[in-house]
Amino acid sequence: MPNNRLNKTIAGYHLLMILSAVDFRVSWAEDKVIRDYLVLEFPFQVNLDKQMEVISRLKPDEWEGHFLKVMDDFYDDATDDERKKLLRYALAIASADEVVTKEENHYLNLLFEQWEPA
Repeated sequence: MPNNRLNKTIAGYHLLMILSAVDFRVSWAEDKVIRDYLVLEFPFQVNLDKQMEVISRLKPDEWEGHFLKVMDDFYDDATDDERKKLLRYALAIASADEVVTKEENHYLNLLFEQWEPA
């Protein structure tokens, strides 16, 4: 896994992709949420093949470490409003198939515990 920082938009993409995969099922509804994020965050055509390759090479036991890293990358570059917006996307992905799994809940908690002040 490369140590270089990702910009917030790419980091957000990684966060959403991992969140969609943690239950080992990616529904069309989850895919739609990610596509909506991409349309809003990338108003121009962008090739995400390299990013997908990085994500797809991760083993399930590496997901959480990568998630935490890109969560920090996103946080460092994002405003409070941008973080709240990504949290809404994360919630939409987790509930897109109408079932929030234990794994999805764990990853959502990681985001909320780090990003939302107590």
